[in-house]
Amino acid sequence: MTTETKLPFGQEYVTSFSKEMGEPEWLTDFRAQSLAKAETLPMPRPDKTKIDKWNFTQFEKLLVKSEAFATLDELPEEVKALIDAESSKNLYIQRNNKPAYLSLSKDLQDKGVVFTDIFTAAREHGDLLKKYFMTAVKADEHRLTALHAAFVNGGAFLYVPKNTEITEPIQSIFVHDDREANLFNHVLVVAEDNSSVTYVENYLSTVGSADSLSNIVTEVVANANAKVQYGAVDNLAKGITTYVNRRGVAGRDARIEWALGLMNDGNTISENVTHLVGDGSFGDTKTVVISRGDQIQNFTTKVIHFGKHSEGYILKHGVSKDSATSIFNGIGKIEHGASKSNAEQESRVLMLSEKARGDANPILLIDEDDVTAGHAASVGRVDPIQLYYLMSRGIPKAEAERLVIHGFLAPVVNELPIEGVKKQLVEVIERKVR
Repeated sequence: MTTETKLPFGQEYVTSFSKEMGEPEWLTDFRAQSLAKAETLPMPRPDKTKIDKWNFTQFEKLLVKSEAFATLDELPEEVKALIDAESSKNLYIQRNNKPAYLSLSKDLQDKGVVFTDIFTAAREHGDLLKKYFMTAVKADEHRLTALHAAFVNGGAFLYVPKNTEITEPIQSIFVHDDREANLFNHVLVVAEDNSSVTYVENYLSTVGSADSLSNIVTEVVANANAKVQYGAVDNLAKGITTYVNRRGVAGRDARIEWALGLMNDGNTISENVTHLVGDGSFGDTKTVVISRGDQIQNFTTKVIHFGKHSEGYILKHGVSKDSATSIFNGIGKIEHGASKSNAEQESRVLMLSEKARGDANPILLIDEDDVTAGHAASVGRVDPIQLYYLMSRGIPKAEAERLVIHGFLAPVVNELPIEGVKKQLVEVIERKVR
């Protein structure tokens, strides 16, 4: 049974908004249809986390007015610190809901690479966007995906043509500096046959506690023999309720590698799902999490094997401190027919205080005989022997605890394939455990 939800904007507003943004008719209709579905679709039900009273639907503004940045020199220092020297020539910055800066090298433009904001993509590359938009994540999955499809108000589109290998990273930075800004961000990355790309993104709040929401959907499509490395560091402020769904679809012999630092300070529901559709496809997800204060976070990572000889790996380490709660759900699913596949996962949660709560739930769903699968999970507190050893060497307790945390997270952080993400993540971790 489903219940109706009173939404802040109706069909007329959504249609008017779409037309005002210059979107093609198919996208205007798609928004309207999704909004109609959102009124009756159920909310998602993350395992062991009740979200009935979380605010995912009530907000007053779909767009806020924000100034663009004429040059990188105008950026706040905390934003400048995120920009990798190699990716500065291929860079998109969004300020709240508005495109604020965009740079794409002439070399990549000449190769047919498209990198732009989601609205420009709809206006100038409508047929290409239509082919892939909301295909990995369906609008009618539940209420939050339908709301996302109806209210998309920001995001980026990256398209890599066939046989194009991009050696330098491409970066997006999504800056939240207006307390009234609500984010329905959509990121779409498409890598055609035999192409490769490294994409890095940051979500950053430069204001303190905020009472707003973010509904983020990422779709990664890696076609035959393509490779996508996707790095992200999420660092949204306390008070921002976040739903984030990052999903990938890998074709024959394609690879999708996720490197995720999930560092939001507000209540967060995170889904990361990789569909290994093609034979010989490969999916790898490495995730680092820190929960603090009284926040509640639920992280579901899933790899689904459809293709033969497919390989899927999940590695997650999380730290929960103060009175925070962290739920880790790891799911490896091998469908019938995906013979010779391999599904492996490891989840570890470290609790730093008596009131902190952590839960690691490894799940293997196997519908094929000729496969390999395994999992490991643990939840525990800081080893007092480790602390005692460090303190006996004259290291204060707070510093000793910080070193233990870094040591616990290092096996994941050190494995991240993107140096820029690794550097940014270490700095965020340092701030949070200080």
